[in-house]
Amino acid sequence: MMRLRSDFWVAAYLRRCAVEGIPAVLRRRGAAEAGAIFIKIDHLNGEASLYGPAPQSLIETDDADRKFILVLERKLSMDVEDKISRELRFDADLWLVEIDMREDRHLLCLSCDKNA
Repeated sequence: MMRLRSDFWVAAYLRRCAVEGIPAVLRRRGAAEAGAIFIKIDHLNGEASLYGPAPQSLIETDDADRKFILVLERKLSMDVEDKISRELRFDADLWLVEIDMREDRHLLCLSCDKNA
């Protein structure tokens, strides 16, 4: 099964966040077809969390949904920015969405969204 293009997924994700009242912005546009997507949550207290694409080993072959894992949890914001910089050096085509919210409400998955 084909996976949804990154640009369509990000547009839909931003719209869903807006509908749910979650302040989210696109910080970096990546490759439209298949750029990796990262979600940074700024907890508004100097800390941030980062979610990124799950490794292929965790994705079933017939699964078209994007899966995310927690890359960094409640680290200093500058540490999260450093990680993003390293990811950009590795993959210049990545997308970056940022959410400003004290909670971990990100709508990426029901099992990992503590406020779902």
